[in-house]
Amino acid sequence: MANALLAHLHDLLDPLGSVTSRAMFGGHGVYLDGELIGVVMEDAFYLKVDAETRLHFEAAGSEPYVYLGQAEPITMSYWSVPGEALESAEAMRPWAELARAAARRAGRGK
Repeated sequence: MANALLAHLHDLLDPLGSVTSRAMFGGHGVYLDGELIGVVMEDAFYLKVDAETRLHFEAAGSEPYVYLGQAEPITMSYWSVPGEALESAEAMRPWAELARAAARRAGRGK
């Protein structure tokens, strides 16, 4: 399933730039022009979110990716993508752009 989803994501994101993906953290990282904008975990796509973009994702009913750490659940800065965004490149564009902006801001902080 992950391979089919990754191929679909490449199709959706290709109009925005160079899309690559690679295995990481038990899932796959999805990169747009070399920036990590999302992850595929457990056959679902999550986009990078920060304090400036979180409200957009919350308003759309998205939720963060949470996994069980050694002692407690750990919430990641990657949030689920609204279902309609997976239907077309045009619908994905605003969400991917929010994720790209969050990734750039995170990169500047390093």
